[in-house]
Amino acid sequence: MKKLMFLVGLFFSFILIMPVTSYAIGFEVAIGGWSQSPQGDFSYKAVTGDDSIDLEKDLNYDDYIGFTGRLKVDMPLILPNIYLMTASSQFDGEGSKAVNFNFGDISFTEDVEFDSEVTLSNYDIALYYGVPFVSAASLGMFNVDAGINVRIYDFQAKISQETLNNEASTSLSFPVPMLFLAAQVKPIDMFAVEAEARVISYDNNQISSLIGRLKVKVFGPLFAAGGYRYDRIKLDTEDVEADITLSGLFVEAGFAF
Repeated sequence: MKKLMFLVGLFFSFILIMPVTSYAIGFEVAIGGWSQSPQGDFSYKAVTGDDSIDLEKDLNYDDYIGFTGRLKVDMPLILPNIYLMTASSQFDGEGSKAVNFNFGDISFTEDVEFDSEVTLSNYDIALYYGVPFVSAASLGMFNVDAGINVRIYDFQAKISQETLNNEASTSLSFPVPMLFLAAQVKPIDMFAVEAEARVISYDNNQISSLIGRLKVKVFGPLFAAGGYRYDRIKLDTEDVEADITLSGLFVEAGFAF
């Protein structure tokens, strides 16, 4: 539902900018898929180290291909540019642990298989400006952007041992302010190399999202792109502790004016 609402927001954002497209520098829309390899661990109301659950060893999660979508709007005059982006991450499987462990207020029994589901989707809203004179000095071949980004995480986790009638779950959504930096190298009109970074570190929380993208113009405004994305989420909030990385290749297609 939240992903649907975000995509609806993308649509209406596009509609709202239509009256000023004659004044705007341009806009870019893309959708695609991201192959995510999950690593790391998390816990909910942990008491001992045994309560930490490993995504690979305990949950047996495989790679997941999640939906990605983004919309960039180059605004006119002194207005900040807008960058909206979303990515879905949903994993499920059967696993077990060699020791008893707690998840929430429920104690789960060692060596008894359990089912699990984990969602860690995110939604980004960035406002940014191009660094002055960089593009002009490089004759349009190099550009650097800087600004602020707010990422909204949608985290849900559920574990159940049906044979023992044990089940526990948790869910939370929370915004994270981040620094946004991006660079683009475009030696010719048909080809571009892009890099994006969204980062923040505070208290015991460290969140970083790094994207490298190779973009090729196919025909007219249409383009195809591919690259690599690395996300690390280290957080300690609302009884949830997590240190998770999601990384892998992605592909996308879109159009830009």
